Amino acid sequence: MAKKYSKIVLAYSGGLDTSVLIPWLKEHYDCEVIAVSGDVGQGSELDGLEEKALKTGASKLYIEDLKKEFVDDYIIPTVKAGGTYENYLLGTSFARPLIAKRIVEIAKKEGADAICHGCTGKGNDQVRFELAIKAFAPDMEVIAPWRFWELNSREKEIEYAEKHNIPLKITKETNYSKDKNLWHLSHEGLDLEDPANEAPINTPGFLELGVSPEMAPDKPTVVTIHFEKGVPTAVDGKEMDSLSVIALLNKLGGENGCGILDLVENRMVGMKSRGIYETPGGTILYNAHAKLEEITLDKETQHYKQQIALKFADLVYEGKWYTPLRKALSAFVDSTQETVTGDVTLKLYKGNIIPVSVTSPYTLYSADMATFDEDDCYDQADAAGFISLFGLPIKVRALNNQVVTAKGGKPFPSVE
Repeated sequence: MAKKYSKIVLAYSGGLDTSVLIPWLKEHYDCEVIAVSGDVGQGSELDGLEEKALKTGASKLYIEDLKKEFVDDYIIPTVKAGGTYENYLLGTSFARPLIAKRIVEIAKKEGADAICHGCTGKGNDQVRFELAIKAFAPDMEVIAPWRFWELNSREKEIEYAEKHNIPLKITKETNYSKDKNLWHLSHEGLDLEDPANEAPINTPGFLELGVSPEMAPDKPTVVTIHFEKGVPTAVDGKEMDSLSVIALLNKLGGENGCGILDLVENRMVGMKSRGIYETPGGTILYNAHAKLEEITLDKETQHYKQQIALKFADLVYEGKWYTPLRKALSAFVDSTQETVTGDVTLKLYKGNIIPVSVTSPYTLYSADMATFDEDDCYDQADAAGFISLFGLPIKVRALNNQVVTAKGGKPFPSVE
């Protein structure tokens, strides 16, 4: 390692990877290490973080409160888009660009030579961090020790931490790789690496944001969420900001076993990886928002928006938040949300999210039009002309096929 740095800014969570990185960087680069932690709702995980960072060799620690920006500028736009990646609600994905952006700002302020992160060379987060760094500091050097260092397993990291008296909240037996924020909690590693193994969601202490469906109450919880232009603004008639909405729905969803996902997903680097995701409030919010769009969006807009949602999710998952296309898609989504205002009532029961009712001043649903009873606003005789024109291409093809066959020609390829 001939390269020398005088000051490195480290993306610091206090977890296993970044805990060992502070002394490791000082050992190998003989440099000042400034730690930066983005508070996106990790809660108690931030307790004692400054003391730990300083004790292990950091010159200072920034703890940046990013919760409101995270919700308003990243989570809510993604919910409005309806973006999900293979059913994953993108909890880690849209947090990383925001954190990386703030780290770049601090690195520039501190006059750092490089930014370091603890992401593995197999994972997605390395891409998300580094694409954001490229967007705001294209000339900044990035150090990613997992790609070349000797601590090439979590077991070796634990041994290194124990040797250097670095306090950890895990052991070799509880060494799940986790990511927690105000939106979700992910679990990877250990027994989860084999999809043949049942996820231990009923094991005490595994789930942290709620209980399993089997452990949920036998009585359902009913909740009503109000949206204004696609943004949740109230729960059960009580107005609150989106951050508070998510916190409350996390509580209600967690208590009722909602939002647990066992997924084998396709990582960016090409491999499949299994994770268990807890997203109780987010899952409720996605369901409620989609239900409201059912009555407030016209068919063409709704169907096209569903196509956009797939691309939007891919961009978020791949760390391409700060790109012209993501910004353009958000502008499109915002235009579709002008009428997505109203109330959605859901029943939460043992992991299920059951629609109860949906209302909106902009509803496109007409009971008079849809009724099976007698009405005076829809002439059913019009359907004959509609079907005649709608099916004209099919009829013409069949008629022409009859003519060709009658003349001894080769019939059109079968459509059966």
